[in-house]
Amino acid sequence: MSSPSSNTTSPQPSSQNTQKKPDKKVKVAIIGAGSGGLSAFGEVRKQTDDLVVINYGPHGTTCARVGCMPSKVMIQVANDFYRRHKMVNEGIHGTEHLTINTREAMQFVRKLRDRFVRGVMGTIEAIGDRNIDGFAKFIDANTLEVNGQKIIAEKIVIATGTTPIIRDEWKEFSDLLLTSDTIFEVEDLPKSIAVFGTGVIGLELGQAMHRMGLQTHILGRSHRVSGLTDPEINNYAIKALQAELPLDFVEHNKLSFKRTEDGKVEVAFADKKIVVEKILAAIGRRLNTKGLGLENIGVELDENGLPPFDRNTMQVGNLPVFIAGDITNELPLLHEASDEGKIAGYNSIRNSMTKFRRSTPLLVTFADPEIAMIGKTHKELLDEGISFETGEVTFEGQGRSIVMQKECGLLHVYGEKSTGKLLGAEMIGPHAEHLAHLLAWSVDQGLTVFDVLKFPFYHPVVEEGLRTSLRDLAKKIDVEQKLELHELR
Repeated sequence: MSSPSSNTTSPQPSSQNTQKKPDKKVKVAIIGAGSGGLSAFGEVRKQTDDLVVINYGPHGTTCARVGCMPSKVMIQVANDFYRRHKMVNEGIHGTEHLTINTREAMQFVRKLRDRFVRGVMGTIEAIGDRNIDGFAKFIDANTLEVNGQKIIAEKIVIATGTTPIIRDEWKEFSDLLLTSDTIFEVEDLPKSIAVFGTGVIGLELGQAMHRMGLQTHILGRSHRVSGLTDPEINNYAIKALQAELPLDFVEHNKLSFKRTEDGKVEVAFADKKIVVEKILAAIGRRLNTKGLGLENIGVELDENGLPPFDRNTMQVGNLPVFIAGDITNELPLLHEASDEGKIAGYNSIRNSMTKFRRSTPLLVTFADPEIAMIGKTHKELLDEGISFETGEVTFEGQGRSIVMQKECGLLHVYGEKSTGKLLGAEMIGPHAEHLAHLLAWSVDQGLTVFDVLKFPFYHPVVEEGLRTSLRDLAKKIDVEQKLELHELR
């Protein structure tokens, strides 16, 4: 899912009547054993074993347990089953007799999920007796209280992750409510479901369940999908999704919910009413700051309860405190959490701060067609007043896309108007996950559109569509254009 990555410190610590223990002193204390916390642990351990990792709740990282990995297994199953609709065009008959056993499908999802979690648990086991199960609360910037014991640390890393948001009006339907943290635990999927949210999680899981045969209705609020900011790409994506499944946009205050006599829930909006067995809450995730005592570290907190921090050092103000992972409220992605954890861990064990250049932003939604955003978004370019041109290609009529029967998509590549330097892109289309990497690497290296056009493009591949968009961009850049080949020097 490109889903959220760091795990897991619940904001609801249970009260424990524990005996007072002697204070424990360490060089570094890491709160949270998700992707960010484990990456920080890996960096700190290179320099010292004088550390502890404090985690409240299940181990295994959000990505492996309830995020990126189980969702991708579910999506693969759904897409494999859905492919039957295309096979008759290829002369492959009998697919109308294919069926899916969703109970067995969910068993398969959990089987692979557990395999991914076991991989993470190897790192947890390496922590050994430095791993503490408990809820950490700041007493001050150097002191935590955990299970009735004070832990005094020279440096502290916060990596407590996020939790799905549940709206108040849904709480009376808690027995019918699923989230991305619980859906993979159900023994069997319902026959019908309403998915609230058109972000990454809502689209990925909503489309997957639709393709597995569930009566699925996706409801969003913002008239945007997957965070797209380019109006043309966003509108194209909405139309492509609506051509396959029910997708509507409605304000939350114009929704009403009512339990039916047979134990389902009726959702009313506009002039429509739908009755479903379950609700999937996918409207976002809240930061796990509650109960951490961040108000005690000596800096002002923002409206989300977060302290200010430097994203190039991950240091909180000038304090001996660092932050990493989804809790930063920036990009809730595994590779970002991992980078932040490494930066926080590296700086936490040193006396002076090193600033690190952050990677080019890269976000992929594993819907079909896939959606991707790379580098600066369309909105960021406009907000920052950057003069840019846009290269465009549609994948309707693109050779390799025709062969795969995935002839749907639109790509916009943004380049600096005066030089052709690549700045970013937004897209929906086949193999967007791969095209997005090529573009992100090019942006990260500071390449121009002319540099990239000199790279080899095989035939027939989807990357030829990328080349078409780059050629379109190159025509609009006001500099001398040369042949798309390397000159001998």
